[in-house]
Amino acid sequence: MIASNTFRPRSIRSLKRHLQSCRSNSPPLRPDWGKNKVGEARNRFSSKNSGVRSGDTIRYRHLTIQPFLRNADCLDTSGGDVFSGVVRRQHTQTDAGRIRRTAAMSERIDCDIAVIGAGAGGLAVAAGAALLGARAVLVERGRMGGTHLSYGCLPSKAIVSAARHAVSWRHAAKLGIQYEEPEVDFTAVMRHVKNTIAAVAPNDSVERFTAMGVQVLQAEGRFTGPDTLTAGSVTIRARRFVIATGSRPLIPAVPGLAEVAYDTNETIFNLTERPVHLLVLGGDSGGVELAQAFCRFGSKVTVVERGRCLPDEDPELSGLLLDSLRQDGVIIRERTELLRAETTVSGIVLTLRLPDGSEDRIAGSHLLVAAGRKPNVEDLGLNAAGVEVGQRGIVVDDRLRTSNEKIYAIGDATGISRFTHTAEYHAGVVLKNTLFRLPTKADHAAVPRVTFGDPELASVGLTEEEARAKHGRITILRQQFAANDRAQAEARSEGLVKAIVGRSGRILGAGIVGPEAGDLLQPWILAMEKGLGIGALQAMVSPYPTRGEIAKRIAGDFYKPKLISPFTKKLVQFLARLG
Repeated sequence: MIASNTFRPRSIRSLKRHLQSCRSNSPPLRPDWGKNKVGEARNRFSSKNSGVRSGDTIRYRHLTIQPFLRNADCLDTSGGDVFSGVVRRQHTQTDAGRIRRTAAMSERIDCDIAVIGAGAGGLAVAAGAALLGARAVLVERGRMGGTHLSYGCLPSKAIVSAARHAVSWRHAAKLGIQYEEPEVDFTAVMRHVKNTIAAVAPNDSVERFTAMGVQVLQAEGRFTGPDTLTAGSVTIRARRFVIATGSRPLIPAVPGLAEVAYDTNETIFNLTERPVHLLVLGGDSGGVELAQAFCRFGSKVTVVERGRCLPDEDPELSGLLLDSLRQDGVIIRERTELLRAETTVSGIVLTLRLPDGSEDRIAGSHLLVAAGRKPNVEDLGLNAAGVEVGQRGIVVDDRLRTSNEKIYAIGDATGISRFTHTAEYHAGVVLKNTLFRLPTKADHAAVPRVTFGDPELASVGLTEEEARAKHGRITILRQQFAANDRAQAEARSEGLVKAIVGRSGRILGAGIVGPEAGDLLQPWILAMEKGLGIGALQAMVSPYPTRGEIAKRIAGDFYKPKLISPFTKKLVQFLARLG
């Protein structure tokens, strides 16, 4: 949300005064932005932007600015076509070229913003900064695109999509369509995963970001001081730094596990043969998704979870998804502790402590460790930079600043929320703070989470248990998809929508289990983000027949007790007497 005290220029004179004030109070965004540039801006403003209105766009050199800057999220920080090709080429030839020449001559780079890590969040910050005219440097020691491209969201969703097609014949019979169970070509499935990564990789490539004006250094970054970073033989000094180093799989300290040839999300997509029996250690969203997918490909799958599977979700909702896994044939062993792991002639053998205290042994051909994530904060020189690290990750304030206010941290590195969309949201917050000097705070109340199983599980805000503990008296609304006409027409009526509402109609949380739940959650996310009450969804005109109209119907249930009451009936009868 943009701060209420955002500067809104009414004339070129007020713009000049504001720029001079910013220059006197802090270093300017661009060193060459001086009096002569204000003069140029005056001429361009008066000749090309006379009669500018709220919401119009002002273009100045390689910058595209919304005068009243209502929301910096309007920027396509993924590198969309915000500027014309001519403007982008001009920017590349000036800023990026000057940075490259400086690095070559002195092995030192001075820039406005330096980003460590080329994952989803880091790429968004670098692209947004460059497209806004800032001199941006991006440091990455591994693959461009980070976990979400090569090891996370993208490849896992490619596998999940293939797995759904593997069992679609089961649902077709309900519609009168009969055909035999298809044969799964596991090698072709994994080739589809690789092709998906290859198709998306150019969007995150060094060449694309260099063309935007970002100076990309493929080296390991390490702080040597509070305002200095080294990347290989290059020294970087920046106005602001952003740590976007992501996370890696957490490997539990279990006896014998280090000697076992286990897989993680970073290696599982390299398999060429279908596992005979896949053991999955961990019941988080990633483990649940892959467990169901491999089961549908024909593997025997056993999930071992120390606590409750999908622990961050409402048990009522997660239970429906886990029931679906069990129907597919996945064996789920919750509240079961792994004591030892070893390799024998029978394969990988796990010794387990069951909920009743007894021990059991299970053997499998493959082991997938999906027991959580660990932030990548080692070997960054954070002590030299004066950056505090806590148990979950780098400690940040509401504006995502670290203990060194020149350094920001976003995404998995903070341990706040390990989702790609969270990292991209953090990128927008950082851009507003660093480039526009807007004291914008990160608000995670409306950050959604989705488990892409079948059916999908999507939620936002508080669970029922959390809401009762925090707010006391609440209203729980439920609507089964069995009451939705479109769901019946598709013969996919499993699942429900659950909403948690406060006394005044404020939406505290919502969860959906069913086909396309992630898409159906979108209006609930918007309502929570904008502070809209349940009445906004009830007043919405929803097309029929769609699954989405279930949001309107469940919102209407909130008002039924008041509308259908003895008082309302007496009121209607009284008004009827008036003619």
